[in-house]
Amino acid sequence: MSGEFEAMADAATGGLAAGAIDGTGRSRHEGHGGACLNCGTALVGPHCHRCGQTAHIHRTASGLFHDIAHGVFHFEGRTWHTLPLLFWRPGEVTRRYIQGERVNFVSPMALFLFSVFLMVAVFGVLGGPFGPLNTGDVAATAKARTDAANELKRVETEIRTLKARKDALKAQGRSDPKLNEQLGDLISDEAGLRLVTKGILKPNIKSQPIDIEEAGIKTGVPGVDHVIQHAADNPELAAYKLQSSAYKFSWALIPISLPFIWLLFAFRRDVGMYDHAIFATYSLSAMTLMVVALSIGAALGLWGGAIAAVLLLFPPWHMYRQLKGAYGLGRFGALWRTFALIISAYTAALIFFIFLLTMGA
Repeated sequence: MSGEFEAMADAATGGLAAGAIDGTGRSRHEGHGGACLNCGTALVGPHCHRCGQTAHIHRTASGLFHDIAHGVFHFEGRTWHTLPLLFWRPGEVTRRYIQGERVNFVSPMALFLFSVFLMVAVFGVLGGPFGPLNTGDVAATAKARTDAANELKRVETEIRTLKARKDALKAQGRSDPKLNEQLGDLISDEAGLRLVTKGILKPNIKSQPIDIEEAGIKTGVPGVDHVIQHAADNPELAAYKLQSSAYKFSWALIPISLPFIWLLFAFRRDVGMYDHAIFATYSLSAMTLMVVALSIGAALGLWGGAIAAVLLLFPPWHMYRQLKGAYGLGRFGALWRTFALIISAYTAALIFFIFLLTMGA
């Protein structure tokens, strides 16, 4: 009779878990002698050897909180095991992860995505290592936003007029380079004004232009120099747009960096692209977390000189230790590769910068 009652109860609940949950909300299998509720494989222990699901299934409120706590503290355990090594012995954590020791460490991609998310959150609340972009007198800022809203309406009207002229010329099979250039400048101004009216960027967005030739950042490639000069015409606006949107494409830094790292070990057959990808991802995570830490330090009043010193010295020191430990290099091999990697990092950053500008960042 009790068996018929249980069958009826199972049917009433839609056959949920095929009667595998008893009245206490716990699994009847307890990990031995039953079948996995996920794939049906016979259980020989507390976890299914085929799909990995635990045999202990519960449907109680306390069980839900147990799952949450387990997930949080299990992640925290791996985090606090990973972070000290990542900053003090980065080569060791890279090598051990590549060699297959995965359970004790946060995966490189998970750590990278988390560090980028954390950087965006910190930048949004506290600003970067040298403070927030949006500063100034409250009353003056409010008035400037009103002025910016009026200017935005004028710019939008002019953009519509120029677009109509452009479409008319296009219908006639003609084009006007000056018109296209003027339209591009107005669209850029429109983007900046929108940021001001939303209170995201401070009103004084028209910062002093930079001559890329005098600044020594001219590459000699016409297309690239045009993109850089366009950003240099209003560096503050370009800096904000890069800061606020770079996280969307931060993943691109990994494939951009890989060819440069591969060149450093082109004649070694014991390492491959996967190894270099793990190296690059952990390295980028460390640099991102460094910026987060410095941003918090700046908000707490850390001396600007100390922040600048860390930004200057930490990256090469970290690169040296990670190269030496991850690839089993001697001092000389690690030193010259560190120097080459620094140059490669600046090159990759320039490529990333140009990529963001061409994507309309």
